[in-house]
Amino acid sequence: MYSIIKLNIKDNVGIAPMDIPKNIQLEDNITSQNEIPYGHKISLKKIEKEEFVYRYGQIIGLATKPINPGEHVHSHNLGYIEEYNRKVKSQLQKNFNVLDTDKFFFQGYKRPNGKTGTRNYIGIISTVNCSATVVKAIADRLNKSEEIKQNINIDGIVSIKHSSGCGMNSEGYGMKVFNNTIEGFKNHPNFAKVFVIGLGCECAQISIYEEKDIEKSVVYMNIQDEGGTKKIIEKTSSAIFEQLSEINKISRTKIPISELIVALQCGGSDSYAGVTANPALGFASDTIVQNGGSTILAETPEIYGAEHLLIERAVNKKIIEKLNKQIAWWKNYTSINNGSLDNNPTPGNKRGGLTTILEKSLGAVAKGGTANLHDVLDYAEPLKNKGFNFMDSPGFDPCSVTGQVASGSNIICFTTGRGSCFGFKLTPSIKLATNTNMYNKMSDDMDINCGTIMDGIETIEESGNKIFNLIIETASGRKTKSEINGYGDEEFNPWIIGATM
Repeated sequence: MYSIIKLNIKDNVGIAPMDIPKNIQLEDNITSQNEIPYGHKISLKKIEKEEFVYRYGQIIGLATKPINPGEHVHSHNLGYIEEYNRKVKSQLQKNFNVLDTDKFFFQGYKRPNGKTGTRNYIGIISTVNCSATVVKAIADRLNKSEEIKQNINIDGIVSIKHSSGCGMNSEGYGMKVFNNTIEGFKNHPNFAKVFVIGLGCECAQISIYEEKDIEKSVVYMNIQDEGGTKKIIEKTSSAIFEQLSEINKISRTKIPISELIVALQCGGSDSYAGVTANPALGFASDTIVQNGGSTILAETPEIYGAEHLLIERAVNKKIIEKLNKQIAWWKNYTSINNGSLDNNPTPGNKRGGLTTILEKSLGAVAKGGTANLHDVLDYAEPLKNKGFNFMDSPGFDPCSVTGQVASGSNIICFTTGRGSCFGFKLTPSIKLATNTNMYNKMSDDMDINCGTIMDGIETIEESGNKIFNLIIETASGRKTKSEINGYGDEEFNPWIIGATM
């Protein structure tokens, strides 16, 4: 039996929950005019050229030619438009009051500065690519040692390495963003102890970070000052070995979920994402916010065209002004680099049934639930206001997640329809599959199958509660699939803005 999923009464397209052959009689006296791949759109009525196409009850584009009922609707007959009616109000907006913040708890690590970690790592951070090999060598050496294995309360050594830190305008915006990112990781509560290592002559001097270290809790070292790579590897390794027993004494304690900061992320999207995993994650996000916790949505290019749904939820005008300023910055940024904000969806997204950036953005914003927007953050800017937040970032997943973690996220929830195997050492990443086919093929990489919503097995609320419960279990120490597989060492990817000189 073939069926079509219609998401909103205003929609003039539906979604195929399976491959639909040509000339199949469907509901509402519609006959498929072409083969419709699963997850793709099919016209529910006659759509004239230049008429708006609706999905989610929102405009996702403009018909570039007449479309008959039952026709496949995709990039061959659906186009992106720059301006469209943005006055449609969200029908899902709720009055959000914080509930009893002592209702839900997790077992976390309370740090001396009052912040809460979900993991107990030791961090070795390079300030420049010239020290990247050294920090990796130190982490590899220690992670293979018997001493680390014997200290069961330590999750391991994480090397934060990258390809930047020099060849930059030391006074420019790009350098400021980079420094904020390093600062955010240096102070992250999932680290019990941190060593910051530079070469000595780079733009990102360790003195920049040392000056901001009020608690003097981080060790700063330069390869040139210590006499070379072998000596600094030996010195840092010895210092860490000496502190293992003390770090191992740190234990988990009962903490309210108001201390959770959850990064909301998606990658490798498909047409199901906005129907299953994204709204389910939005439900979980609302539950966290209602109980005093915080969530951070990101990826500015992937909320473009749906930003009105965030603006409607902003608690003050200042937030709206900042978000509009960020979008204006992106329009200029893409323009001067011979691009545009509508260069998404990617080829993989389009194979999954997404056609325009409007359609993708409306589905992506669903991850943020319906809670009020309490703040708009710059990339890697520390979280200041509890509740639902938006952070400016690129749509490139590793780069975006790096900014969210630098802002303080201690859990990542990552929806995917194409099978992104993303992990991120330092902060555990929960992978949410949007469809059952992909989940079954890649169950070793996926934590939850939200395709059950499309299958009619679970509601969005039931799947959202499952995500919420797994967030609490993961924050308390349960390992995600990416952690079990040992992934996440290479995903640190700070946003590099401006010329490399």
